[in-house]
Amino acid sequence: MLNRSPSPPTGRSRARSACLTALAALGLILATWYGGSASTANEPQITKIKAAPQGAQVVRVAEFLAECPYSHRLPDDPIVFPGLPGASHMHSFFGSHVTNAHTDVTDLLGSSSTCNPAIDSSSYWVPTMYRNDQPVEPTGTTFYYLGEGVRDDVIQRIRPFPQGLRIVAGNAKATGVDDPTSVARWSCLHHGEVNPSKDFVTCPAGSMLESYLDFPQCWNGKDLDSADHKSHMAYPVNGACPASHPVPVPKLRQVLRYPVSGSIQGLRLASGPGYTMHGDFFNAWPENELARRVTNCINAIVKCGADGNPS
Repeated sequence: MLNRSPSPPTGRSRARSACLTALAALGLILATWYGGSASTANEPQITKIKAAPQGAQVVRVAEFLAECPYSHRLPDDPIVFPGLPGASHMHSFFGSHVTNAHTDVTDLLGSSSTCNPAIDSSSYWVPTMYRNDQPVEPTGTTFYYLGEGVRDDVIQRIRPFPQGLRIVAGNAKATGVDDPTSVARWSCLHHGEVNPSKDFVTCPAGSMLESYLDFPQCWNGKDLDSADHKSHMAYPVNGACPASHPVPVPKLRQVLRYPVSGSIQGLRLASGPGYTMHGDFFNAWPENELARRVTNCINAIVKCGADGNPS
């Protein structure tokens, strides 16, 4: 039998050989770059992309606020008892200095205010707190304007409050903690282990008694007030405003912190027990400033400070 010499490589086989050689060289280069030999098919591949630090995550919060310290105390209520000085239980007022039984929106607009920002000349008031018949005023008084409580598409449609809008939240005549018209909550500053309640809670020494109250955020689009001071407003249902109150407005959240801790003996509101806590709001924001904050902070779902700029 004759021995046959190997067939000379064809053009195709030469190209295949060159390709394999190049791949092998590339593998050696990659192995050198990663500081070791090439990984096997069963080894996890190394990624050079670093995860973004946690601090870089963006928190979407639709919010701006006003810090409005205590202003004055009067037994007046220009929403419930307009023009009748002394007809109400005692109220503690925040914001505008001029609020009394005869106050209307013209009086409030441009009046001097305790608020930061000072351009907020709105008036806010609550029943005065007493301890052993001595008035106790809150030392922390923040009014948050929020977009929470409704869907994102509703947040984008939130409109500013009309000037002169009056809103009452809670019920001065609530009958107990099971009364659904009682909507305020009491808690303790920095002590989440104390369960919130509609009535006063006992706070550890060094803490403060807090009151949280959310106002309704759906407006009927027509009335600045109503006979019962509530029917022109409504709370959202399933993340949207009901058809009867189709206009979403910011949710006003009133947060008050009282220098009270320990026993709640002798503690009361001018309206009665803790579950009678209620709040009144008389809007006197300048229209352009309120509109700017609603657009830039609430509609855009951005957390802003008292100046209406991202914080």
